[in-house]
This record gives sequence, C-alpha cells and structure tokens, in this order.
Amino acid sequence: MTDPAASDPVSGAAGDPQRTFEIERKYDADASTPLPDWSRVPGVVSVTEGELRELDARYLDTDDRALAQHGIALRRRTGGPDAGWHIKGPRQGEGRLELGWPLDDDGRMPGAVAETVAQWTSAELVPIARIENTRTAFHLVGAAGVIAEFVDDHVRATDLRAGTRSAWREWEMELGPAAPADGPDREAFFAAVEQAVQQAGGRPPSSGSKLARALGA
Repeated sequence: MTDPAASDPVSGAAGDPQRTFEIERKYDADASTPLPDWSRVPGVVSVTEGELRELDARYLDTDDRALAQHGIALRRRTGGPDAGWHIKGPRQGEGRLELGWPLDDDGRMPGAVAETVAQWTSAELVPIARIENTRTAFHLVGAAGVIAEFVDDHVRATDLRAGTRSAWREWEMELGPAAPADGPDREAFFAAVEQAVQQAGGRPPSSGSKLARALGA
C-alpha cells in the first residue's frame, strides 16, 4: 500500500527509490491447509485467479547485525513484479516503509542503495540468508479496485551463517489501493480475514518475518 504521507526513517536516499508503506498481516499454514474462502469478507466482490511467482532473495547485513539492530532489512530479490533491491524500515504503527530500486546489471549493490545503508553502518556487508519462495498471489477486488493482495507462500530458507535450512508455508494479506481508509474499517477488514483464515485451518504467525524465521529468531 503506497502512502506518500508516511514518515520516512530511511530518508536521504539517492536514486529516487519507490516508497511503499506496507500494511499486512501474516499467518502460518500447514502444507495441506486449504485456502481461505474470502466470499464473506466485507467489500470483496471477486478474487482473481492465482498468479504463480518464483522468488529468490539474498539478505545482507554486517557480521554483528548492525542493520537488524536498527530494525532494517536489506535484500536483493529476483522474480515477481517488484524484483530489485529493497530496504525495509522498522515498524511504524500498522506497517513498515519499504524502499525499492531496480535490479543491478552486474550483481553489485547500486550506489543509491549503498548510500542509504551508510546511514546505519559503514562496515562490510555479508550474505546472511537466502530465501526462496514459490508464491501464488491473488487480488481481493472490491467495487473501487484492489482491496488487498493475498499470497500463499511455500518458503525454503537457508541461514548462510550456520548453513542450516528450513521450510514452511505462510500466508500474507497486504492492503491495496482500494483498502479501507481509516483505522476502524481496516481493523474490521482484518478481523473478517482472520476469521476466514481460522476457519480454513490457518493460525497466528510463529515469527515476525521470513528473515527472522530463517535465522531462528
């Protein structure tokens, strides 16, 4: 969900990054759990066919996790409509601000990304995790457009520090441009979403992010 008015904890970046304020909820699901039925969620008039996306993200930080200490996550991701370099800021109220730059041509970090990261650390960045994800994305559509995007993720993660691997399934629901505009209406929407998730067999998330789960946090 793009929100130009959101405060920017990662200001001063060059290269005109795309700014997106993400308001989303996550849920855990077992491999055999059926997808939720969204037909009773208020405002939803249709759900698009699932779009398959193969995503591959490499996360970087310093040896002492300087970025994580500031609530920052840095990744380079291929696949999907938002492939590129991403910096996710710390949580602000309902969501997080994400900055995005296009993919580089040679595998090197673009100067604009490095300039932004320098706000928190000048130490060497090293790969800390790889997260591969087979994602199926659906749009929940209302009378005014896309209310939210729901994704069904089958995740394969590698902790590159310890060499350990893990796999799990999770769901995400992220508000779209036609989402409810005020807090109470958004809470009512997510309450209906969570009811549908529970009825399908989903449950609250066991971790706050894919990266944290990959690293055993």
